[in-house]
Amino acid sequence: MFFKSKEGKEKIITLYNQKLKELNIEYSEKSVETKFGVTNVVITGDTKNPPLVLIHGTGGCAPQILDSFPNLASKYCVFAIDVLAQPNKSAENRLDMKSLDYGKWLIEVIIKLRLKDVTLVGFSFGGLISLKALEFNETTIKQVFLIAPVYIVNGNPLVGLFKMFIPLKKFIKTNNQKHIKKVMGVLFTEYDDFAINFMSTTFQHCNMDFSPLPIILKQTAKNIKTPITIFAAEKDIMFPGKRMIKRAQRIFSSLTKIVLLENSKHVPNTKNFKVIEDSILLS
Repeated sequence: MFFKSKEGKEKIITLYNQKLKELNIEYSEKSVETKFGVTNVVITGDTKNPPLVLIHGTGGCAPQILDSFPNLASKYCVFAIDVLAQPNKSAENRLDMKSLDYGKWLIEVIIKLRLKDVTLVGFSFGGLISLKALEFNETTIKQVFLIAPVYIVNGNPLVGLFKMFIPLKKFIKTNNQKHIKKVMGVLFTEYDDFAINFMSTTFQHCNMDFSPLPIILKQTAKNIKTPITIFAAEKDIMFPGKRMIKRAQRIFSSLTKIVLLENSKHVPNTKNFKVIEDSILLS
């Protein structure tokens, strides 16, 4: 199971609802039945507007990613999806990252929501899910924006081990805040009290997946026809920005734009999220 206990799950859902309320937006929540598990979707914006599907990263949830993009609903009807087996309201089934399952799951959600010409926005692990969806069936997708995506390059595993995974394991073992603050300092360009509270609660109460992350094959990337925009983070130790740009330019035939977020760690700051949001709104 993803949650270690019923109490842990309740703590996460309380924080989830707190963040959703803080957004101060009009929204509805919908449960979508898929063959991979029930998927929770938070919907905001005029349903007459073009659809935009928003996918958060590892250890995240729909309200958090909505918080990063407060203005998307001015132009789009936004469908923020709770990824399976993450600290949120979707089912706890973990899918195989190496297979096409995450892509099949996302396309099933899109079809069940009856969406066409979708603008897809994937952050971090949401980037891997977006690319898997394109690999599987890109007919419902109009364009894709990837932010510090998983699945294009990986950073130096030793750097990741010492800067991230050792402090993270120490935190899980001791619950000492200084260890989680080290991890946050490596991952986030800036973070607030909610982010640290949510991350702490997630790593204490959830069984996270630390298995190696796959990399898209050159031929697979070449076969994708949907226009892709990538925002790479310069100071991202897990998915280094400059290396990502080099490989992306080499392998994707449908790459329309690539932006290096200077001095940005894996999770961009508010200023950079605004740059990304403006780019999506202009598309």
